[in-house]
Amino acid sequence: MLSMIGLIGGLALLIYLTMRGMNLLVVGPLSALFVALFSGMPLFPQLAGEGEANLVGNYMSGFSGFVTSWYLMFLLGAIFGKVMEDSGAADSVSKMVVDKLGMKYAVLAIVASCAILTYGGVSLFVVAFSVYPMALSLFKQANLPRRFIPAALAFGSVTFTMTSAGSPEIQNWIPIEFLGTTPYAGWEVSLIVAVFMMIFGYWWLKRMITKAVNKGETFESRKQDPVTENKDLPHPIMGVVPLAVVLIISFVFHDSLAQSALILALLGGVIATYLLNRKYFTNFWNAVSDGTLGALIAIGNTAAVVGFGGVAKAVPAFATAVDWMTSIPGSPLIGGAIAVSVIAGMTGSASGGQAIALPILAPHYMDMGVNAEALHRTVAISSGALDSLPHNGYVVTTVRAICGETHQAAYGAVAAVTVIVPLIGVAIAIILFSLGLGI
Repeated sequence: MLSMIGLIGGLALLIYLTMRGMNLLVVGPLSALFVALFSGMPLFPQLAGEGEANLVGNYMSGFSGFVTSWYLMFLLGAIFGKVMEDSGAADSVSKMVVDKLGMKYAVLAIVASCAILTYGGVSLFVVAFSVYPMALSLFKQANLPRRFIPAALAFGSVTFTMTSAGSPEIQNWIPIEFLGTTPYAGWEVSLIVAVFMMIFGYWWLKRMITKAVNKGETFESRKQDPVTENKDLPHPIMGVVPLAVVLIISFVFHDSLAQSALILALLGGVIATYLLNRKYFTNFWNAVSDGTLGALIAIGNTAAVVGFGGVAKAVPAFATAVDWMTSIPGSPLIGGAIAVSVIAGMTGSASGGQAIALPILAPHYMDMGVNAEALHRTVAISSGALDSLPHNGYVVTTVRAICGETHQAAYGAVAAVTVIVPLIGVAIAIILFSLGLGI
């Protein structure tokens, strides 16, 4: 009982302090300490038996494991975004979009850019780094409140593309190992749900922005924003080509190199930006330095939350919660969706929710004769709902480290399009599968 209080209380504390704007490098360990104390977990490795969980060991394993896996991608992604910004390439592309489509389609251009890169195999974190400079420029030209930029980036990255049939993102691939399906499992239902999320989510995002504008909100410049007035800009094609280089290299090498393909792709993007736009740079090496600093902050914030998940997963209450979630009576699709979504919310990770729940759910439900394709698509979509709570690593990185916003200002819109819209989407998927579509 105390362990469950500690788990729920620690998660609530993490979310509360994150929303209050406290530094995550402090909030993460503090919330993990709360969980550990209530669960009677030893605080130090020296106080634990061999192989036994302990606060410092589990927290730092989660923290360092994330840094080890993602540092180079964060570094190159942040540098790519900064050189696109410093060279004026991002501004050039954004001006082309405004000139061709008009101000009213500025938000659509951001969402579409994120969607294309995400479905092309570029990591969600990297997409945010890459598209943010263009998003900032578009919002400035359209005079839209910048606090909605995180929602636009997130909506294009972690909703209708991340968990759809055919997506190369890991959230669509984890179920394959446990269910013996393909990346295109349940594609008919997936297509319907993706179109719904795309249309409804975009309408809702535009509605929120329009409402804010009607109340008098405008774009507010900050001193750290790039200065583009009276600056010569490269041809828009010179801004599009580096983005295309990242997308193409990532797509070509995705199957052979998996996640490591992003290192090549982003390096290619940085080199392409420099070669094509070198005479337009304000200071190339300053941009590299700023990108490096941004990457360190971003990965540190994210790893701090991942470390909390490493402690939470090791306490007895977490195993109890997983057992309860994976034995929900009724429709297996409903039970699977709830289990994966809630676990993803507890760990702050869509892939974590699947990786923990599926080894338990898959054999049980397959023995019951549940359609594997329906289960694959249901758990994939559901993993992308509650995972986007305030403490989610992608949310923290995008809102704070990349966009420089506060959770209080930006998270409401992010939650609308990345939590509520996918929840409705998974409900639609379950209904359609229950009616026999795609089975």
